Amino acid sequence: MSTAPALRGRDLAFVLVIAAAWAINFLTSALGLREIPPILFTALRFGLLLLPLLFLMKKPPAGQWTRLFAASIFVGVIHFSTSFLALKLAGDLTSPAIVLQSYVPMSTVLAWWLLGEKIGWRTSSAIAISFLGVLVLGLDPHVLSNPAALGTMLGSAFAMAIGTILMKGLRGLDVYSQQGWMAVFSLPPLLLLSAWLEPGAMASLPAASWVAWLGAAFAAYGASLLGHGLYYSLVQRHPVAQITPWLLLVPVFAMLLGVMFWGDQPGPRVLMGGAMVLSGVLVIAIRAKLKSRTMPEPP
Repeated sequence: MSTAPALRGRDLAFVLVIAAAWAINFLTSALGLREIPPILFTALRFGLLLLPLLFLMKKPPAGQWTRLFAASIFVGVIHFSTSFLALKLAGDLTSPAIVLQSYVPMSTVLAWWLLGEKIGWRTSSAIAISFLGVLVLGLDPHVLSNPAALGTMLGSAFAMAIGTILMKGLRGLDVYSQQGWMAVFSLPPLLLLSAWLEPGAMASLPAASWVAWLGAAFAAYGASLLGHGLYYSLVQRHPVAQITPWLLLVPVFAMLLGVMFWGDQPGPRVLMGGAMVLSGVLVIAIRAKLKSRTMPEPP
């Protein structure tokens, strides 16, 4: 059985740029969420992203519209809006960045349940360790004082897991068409939800500072256009399971940014729980690579 070449040189630089971009997105989004409510912030992200993608999008093949719409609702509307809400509620960058990684074991369990993918005892143990890690992290005094943030991010990760299962069935769509159509389908419900749940948010948008707009712009162009563009260029040459271990640098980088610029002070339970979550994800990726099993891709 042939093996893919190891990440080195340009590809290694790409994956480090991706990890840095996705980690910085936690910081810039948290800054933007100080002034812009999370659902409207999500709508701005998709609106800004759609502007350049309108010139790159291609029509999806026949039979893909329903799956693409469903994936857009779960990922574009539910996952992104609740992840931004959790980031706003949490008051730190470290715990949301770590808990979000639980979408990997969630996706693996859903793939076993819904798609019939086989998982062995080692992968099952890694899944259990990851979920136990979330529980340990949740017992940290800072996290425990705000359980809504933890619950919201877990819900966001679950929506992301469902979205990854739905997107496994998408065919004939490049990364820019996929993101563009997701923006098209997500924008109307996001704007309606914002008008309903965040009254007055749109009217106050002109008063938002350049920092808030920078947060939305970086989420669109830094994290999505650049980060996901590089990511999909990598998965054309390497298995997802080979890239996933490097992406575990995202919560590590986010924690460092949180300590340096946000005042995060992660306690021992956050560090221990985070180590359990990330080690579980790492084992899942290693086992997927050895077994040639599909790894969930970050939407």
